[in-house]
Amino acid sequence: MTREETFKMLNEYVDYLLEKSDAEHPYWNIENVLSGKPNKWNYIDGCMITAVLSLYEQTSNKKYLDFADKFVGWFVQEDGQIKTYSPEEYNLDNINPSKNLFKLYELTGKEKYRKAMDTVRAQLDTMPRTKAGNFWHKNIYPYQVWLDGMYMAQPFYMEYEKRFNKMQGCLDSFKQFKNVEALMKDEKTGLYYHGYDESREMYWADKETGCSPNFWLRALGWFTVALVDTAEAIDESMYYEKRYLQTMLKNLADSLIPFQDESGMFYQVVDKVDDERNYLETSGTALIAYGLLKGVRLGYLPERFKDVAIKAFDGIVNKYLSRNEDGSPRLGGICLVAGLGGAQHRDGSLEYYFSEPVVENEAKGVAPLILAYTELLRLK
Repeated sequence: MTREETFKMLNEYVDYLLEKSDAEHPYWNIENVLSGKPNKWNYIDGCMITAVLSLYEQTSNKKYLDFADKFVGWFVQEDGQIKTYSPEEYNLDNINPSKNLFKLYELTGKEKYRKAMDTVRAQLDTMPRTKAGNFWHKNIYPYQVWLDGMYMAQPFYMEYEKRFNKMQGCLDSFKQFKNVEALMKDEKTGLYYHGYDESREMYWADKETGCSPNFWLRALGWFTVALVDTAEAIDESMYYEKRYLQTMLKNLADSLIPFQDESGMFYQVVDKVDDERNYLETSGTALIAYGLLKGVRLGYLPERFKDVAIKAFDGIVNKYLSRNEDGSPRLGGICLVAGLGGAQHRDGSLEYYFSEPVVENEAKGVAPLILAYTELLRLK
């Protein structure tokens, strides 16, 4: 496909997904569809709405704003309470969809979105923390920090503090990144481990380092975007902190390049390229493509990373973007879910990461690909 054909297909793909979805029935949220339960406020839909709002910013097509407003507005009540959201669950994943409240408030002027930001921000006041100062990933995962959680919570936290709280928590947010760098980064490869258990009690945690055993691609993708989005949210007056996150981003980007496949994509377990069970995975590759493109645009990364990102984007399109027999678009190669611990005894092993289902049309892959697409539109 030419670039123009790809862009046209992606526009068609988004329209196809939106037509099949509403707040109670998100077609792109395969986890929700498979569960058979009513939809809840969740990070997967949050990712998709972020992509839809980014499309609105680039195209000025009101159908995207109207969809996002209607979708999020179904959850957010006039008093700022959010249907199905429970702060007491202490789950960082539930912070992620709240990032969209900033844009929706700006674009619609609806006061309920401003109030809802306060509702979510209150969760962080009493969120349990590690002794080092990081938020636990979830209440059910005590003393654990996951790369995923840095993406889920920190961009919202930094943005809120800058806009509405006189920057009081900005340094706290920044320090949580420094902790992750100190505790979860592998000095040899420059990559970051998926999870860290301060207590060292989980069966997946290394008894010396506390880290899980492998480098999961999507976790590294989440972390790449967490660095870009949080650096963007930091006030210019925090010069040192802003530059520090940019340096972390560049170091991570440099560390990823040796593991990029000739196709442009990255593998589910990033460094195990020779394992025959491994596969080129869409969601993590798309997150990295998006994070690098945005990083270049904002001046956080050298121009050369644009080519790395475009190669990754093209790799996904060439391998996994296609059509069904009825002509409808589809995107494959998406790891449905991967975590650590829990009832499924997820031990962070290679066997575990290769055992999780690979699905199509799931927002954890679709949304970052659309976000990367909107960055390419900005380049044009």
